[in-house]
This record gives sequence, structure tokens and C-alpha cells, in this order.
Amino acid sequence: MNSNKMIIVFYGELSTKGKNIMDFIRLLGKNIKESLKDFNLTYDIKKDHIYIHLQNENVTEITQRLKKVPGILSFSIATKVDKDMDEIKKEADRQYKEISPSTFKIDCKRVDKEFPLHSDDINRQVGGHILKNNPDSKVDVHHPELLLHITIREEGCYIYGYKIKGLGGYPLGVQGKCLSLLSGGIDSPVSLYLLMKRGIKVEAIHFMAPPYTSNMVIDKIKDLLSVLNDYQSSIRLYLVNFTELEKKIYKVAGPSYLVTIMRRMMMRISSIIAKRNNDLILATGESIGQVASQTLSSISVIDPTSSLAVIRPLATYDKTDIISLAQQIGTYEISIRPYEDCCTIFPIKDPVTHPDIKTVLKIEESFPYEEMIKQCVDSVAVLDIKRDEEEL
Repeated sequence: MNSNKMIIVFYGELSTKGKNIMDFIRLLGKNIKESLKDFNLTYDIKKDHIYIHLQNENVTEITQRLKKVPGILSFSIATKVDKDMDEIKKEADRQYKEISPSTFKIDCKRVDKEFPLHSDDINRQVGGHILKNNPDSKVDVHHPELLLHITIREEGCYIYGYKIKGLGGYPLGVQGKCLSLLSGGIDSPVSLYLLMKRGIKVEAIHFMAPPYTSNMVIDKIKDLLSVLNDYQSSIRLYLVNFTELEKKIYKVAGPSYLVTIMRRMMMRISSIIAKRNNDLILATGESIGQVASQTLSSISVIDPTSSLAVIRPLATYDKTDIISLAQQIGTYEISIRPYEDCCTIFPIKDPVTHPDIKTVLKIEESFPYEEMIKQCVDSVAVLDIKRDEEEL
């Protein structure tokens, strides 16, 4: 029997992209190859599916990586056989025995209309063959445990069972690049994950306040990004020394307006760095109303300081939903390490939830923040956090 093993990758939202679909698919193919570059694989990238041809590779490891590639709706491990009914029946029976389900159904699609049998005929013949060779087997056309797919194409017949769920969304990079504020808490790493899932390549910016904050905070940030390397193999990190500016803000603003003024300064600094590095937008891990600086009133005062659009992937998420996602992607245990970031080094008493813009502007007029922002930007440190190739 002439057959070969492969993985068939199915698209989700990409199918709605009309004339641009092949640009999306080629980028997805490039990202898949990057994720699997240490395997000796060959690929057929087509408008309907991507076919990954297998030899003797570790299929388990390959499937685990494919689950984390943005833009994949699902994928299946398939066998390609010649367009011969005896070979089709034999392979279908082999796959049935491999799984031994309690019920099954055959679903044939005859893309090659020159094939002499219609789909219903193929369904009946293959199903009958399985029933004959497996006396305990049963057909369930509504809720089968195994839905065995048979696709007849010009170049051969593809047979596969379960579809493995992918990440969905868009291929990484298709939407461009953004700069996301990363505090090290639970929310912001989840926000980065959601951005990647929508096809946005991310860079991260972290505001540190030495010596008030420990170097362990930076290790924590690096570890978070290392987890997110599963979805984007290299993430640039900008580290901003915020100490002197934050001390000055605390002195002139006091505890109630501290966070509001801090966030306005962070937006200004982030905008400058983003523009220098061709990031199209800013992003944060904020959830509406979760803390004082995340009320609509606060956001309306903070956002105008950014010269770029600001998006919040977690804006409508409940905290329990964010925690669940953090646990799912593997960032939660790192995020709860007890190392304080720059937002917690000064006591905050009765933080304002509805800041008055006139008061804010008066505070900012009282000190030379433009000069201090320039010092922050000029001294920024840059790190590239990359997937550890030795672990691949």
C-alpha cells in the first residue's frame, strides 16, 4: 500500500480574508516552520490547508508546538493513500482499530469529481467494511465517538480521525507590532498572550525602580516572557529606570494622585519608545474598574498623554477569568512571586478614582517632567528574550 503520514492544518478566521488569504496563509506557514525548525519536515502550503509531511519525528512534541501557533484553528494526523477503495478501506479499518471507539461515523468529501464513486457510496462501503471486521462496532450518525474523515483529491486520498484544537486567531505578525506595558502581575502577561493570538507581534516595556525594587523582579519578567516564547519565539523587552521620576511624582502629587500621574508619565515614555521602534500601538493589561487607575474616569485622563492608540485586551474580563487564563498558559505561578514592582514602593492612600484634569495639569506644571522623561528614555536597557533552542 502506497501511503504516508502527515499533519493537515486547518484554518479558522483566515478563510474570511478573500483576496488577502494567501498572504495570511504564507505567513502562517512561515510561523509553523519557525516553530518546528529543528525537525526535518517538508511542507505543502495551499489555499485549503497546510500539509506537514512526517517521517519518524516525535509527533507528540510537534502537536504540542502546533497548539501554540496563532492562526491554526485545528489540525489532524492523517494518512494519505492511493485512490483505491481497497487501500481506503484498509487504512480506515486500521485507524478505527487504533482508537477502538464505541461508535463511529464515516464522513467522505469527494473533491475529485472524477473519482467513480460518490461520497455516500464511499461512506457505505467503508462503514460496512469496518462493521464486518469489528463485530462490536456501531454506527452513530449524530454523536459518534470517532468521526473518520475521508477526503478524495486529485493527488490521493486523505484519511484522518480526531481534530486537535489549535489556538485560533491570526498568524503572528499579520497585524503588525505593538508595545505592551508589562508589570509582572497576573494580568499583563495574559494581555500579551491575547495580543499574540490576534496576530500582533509584541514588544514589552517594564518600569523598574531600583534600589526600591529587587533584581528578582527582572528575573520574574524574563521568566514570564520565556513562557510566552512558546507563542512568539523572540520578545524584545525595554527596561526603564523610573526611580527618580517616581520619587518626584510622589513628592509633588502626594499619595492620592500618585498613580494617575505615574500612569500618564508611563504612557508618554512608552509612546516615545514605541514610535522609535515602529510599534503601531500601545497595549496594557488593565481591566475596567479593577483598581483606581482603571476606572473610565481615570482612563480618560491617562490615555490622552499617549501619542499612539492604546488597547486593553482584558478590558471586560473578570479577575477570575484572567487567573484561569494565566493558569492555562503557565504564567500564573510566576506572576504571584512576592516581588514588588515600581507601583508598590510608595504608600498609596485613598487613590483618586475620578481624577480632575485641572488638578492633574497643575501637578505636572509644578516640575520639569519633560526633562526627566528624556532621561528615562535615553537610559532604557534593551533585552531580547528568546526561546531556549537547547530545549527544543
